[in-house]
Amino acid sequence: MLLAGCTTSPPTNVENICAIFEEKRGWYDDAADARDNWGSPIPVAMAIMHQESRFVAKARPPRKKIFGFIPGPRPSDAYGYSQAKKSTWKEYKRGAGNYGADRDDFADAIDFIGWYNHRSNRRNGISKQDTYRLYLAYHEGNGGYSRGSYRNKDWLKQVARKVERRAGSYRQQLHGCEASLKKRGWFFGW
Repeated sequence: MLLAGCTTSPPTNVENICAIFEEKRGWYDDAADARDNWGSPIPVAMAIMHQESRFVAKARPPRKKIFGFIPGPRPSDAYGYSQAKKSTWKEYKRGAGNYGADRDDFADAIDFIGWYNHRSNRRNGISKQDTYRLYLAYHEGNGGYSRGSYRNKDWLKQVARKVERRAGSYRQQLHGCEASLKKRGWFFGW
């Protein structure tokens, strides 16, 4: 019970990036650090995180139902803000040198998304501004993306378009509030 109290609740208004960063002090700085580390724009990474977990720290894929009502196994071991699988998270920790990273820590998860987008850029030549293709690669894996595993998945392409629209909305919103977020400082505005 005590541990449950330590879990960060999701932001109240996940539709507005300025509201998210105002409510969750420190998240802007974490997202800016990830952008600086990997070149992945804040609105792109935040839109991917919104799609994957709605900013729920301990998110997991829903269990499959057996006979329509008995909870069965989960479809994967994806977990946390970024919905990273254990094997990919292990690659991230090794590749980024972030050995103490946790999937339910916002700073680590946003850095992971930046790292993954950087890999997608390197491996598949996807622009770091191209939210649509970055999300397809994020969902399918870079190998799946390069094989075109998404091509016959109309539902996934629709989701990727939704993530792209959200990143565009977040980009416009951030344009209006980023200066004040930068000025805020870490301790009483210093």
